Amino acid sequence: MRVVILVLSLAACASAPATVRSAGALDRVAFLAGDWITTTSEGADVRESWGPARGDVMLGTSHTVVDGRTAFFEYARIEARSTGIVYLASPLGRDPPTVFSLVESARDRVVFENPTHDFPQRVIYEKQGHRLIGRIEGTKGGKTRSETWSYERAPCLRTSLCPEGVAP
Repeated sequence: MRVVILVLSLAACASAPATVRSAGALDRVAFLAGDWITTTSEGADVRESWGPARGDVMLGTSHTVVDGRTAFFEYARIEARSTGIVYLASPLGRDPPTVFSLVESARDRVVFENPTHDFPQRVIYEKQGHRLIGRIEGTKGGKTRSETWSYERAPCLRTSLCPEGVAP
């Protein structure tokens, strides 16, 4: 029995992605934490929420509602791995997620890239004052495409998820 438990434990460790355990590994993306809302020109209500970094992961969701019905949702996470910081996107809950690597970071701006993905190839976040600009871009069918969302900070849904200085 002990051998079975040991083998299963080793197998679980071998399949888990390597992660960095340092506390400040996700400082470059900390500005994303909180709840962000926007209404598109087509009338869609979009809410993107990011929890604060816990350990080596930040968890996020995006939820788009049109005429009272869910039109789109996505689960996301940002992980600090031994190979660098990655953004993992699961549109409509798809598994496995698409992995984008951090290729650029500056104060309040990050760019993640996966040049082999169909669309998008780049995911960009930039905080501009009290706004969060989210942008996806790349090529699809030989044509350059992009989509941009300009979010405002929303009241936090739960006090435990509020970034410092933001009340629910």
